[in-house]
Amino acid sequence: MTHSVRRFADLSGPQVAELLTERSILVQPLGAIEQHGPHLPLSTDSVVATAVAEAAVAAVGEELDVWLLPTLEYTKSNEHAWSAGTVWLSATTLLAVLDDLGRCIATTPAKRLVFLNGHGGNSALLNVANRELRLAHGLMTFLAHPGVPPDQGGTSPAEELGMGVHGGTDETSIMLHLAPHLVDMSKGERRVPEAIAENTYVRFGGRVSFGWLSNDFFPDGYIGDPTAATAELGRRLFDGSVQSFCESLREIATFNYGRPV
Repeated sequence: MTHSVRRFADLSGPQVAELLTERSILVQPLGAIEQHGPHLPLSTDSVVATAVAEAAVAAVGEELDVWLLPTLEYTKSNEHAWSAGTVWLSATTLLAVLDDLGRCIATTPAKRLVFLNGHGGNSALLNVANRELRLAHGLMTFLAHPGVPPDQGGTSPAEELGMGVHGGTDETSIMLHLAPHLVDMSKGERRVPEAIAENTYVRFGGRVSFGWLSNDFFPDGYIGDPTAATAELGRRLFDGSVQSFCESLREIATFNYGRPV
């Protein structure tokens, strides 16, 4: 049985002090407004992160005292800066925004802040922010993803050779499940950088990382194979993401650096 989503922004000021405690968990989804090739909308990462966060908070919010913050949609997307429509913040700006966010949350009784990040380009910066907010504001900070990006140790379908990092089979499938009216499958083609897939170290998910822009590989800026996407695969991936995040929240609820809770 699911319940309504517990939205932090729907509370009144006095209710924050009345309803939140040091055991409360605040979930901050992060998406992006960035190009995803000709077949997906700019809002793809925001749509996915928001939907996973809402479903998970609806499922376990009352059990674990979880509250959902509004999705942060403008983030660090400068690997797509070459494309009109991409709206991005610099690393310096986003770190400052996250610090301001942490400062404000620290005025509430809640002590646990979870970033649910739908855009892989944010991950490294969010790991930095986790420690900065821990140090500056005393918050317990966590970073989760709807699905770990392939370039950060996650998987993509075998047909993509581990290279489905942006607008490929899985991401397109989830959008076909969540927002099919925003997907144009007639414009998606296979875009897999097979040459680097043969590398042992210097490849997506390899032990040697590299700086890249999304149009370094193909001029239309997506990397993967959307032609294999289906709504049914998207439903399975989405359900798995929600389940995984719910399980993560259960561990976050009792996490205390190995000390007794």
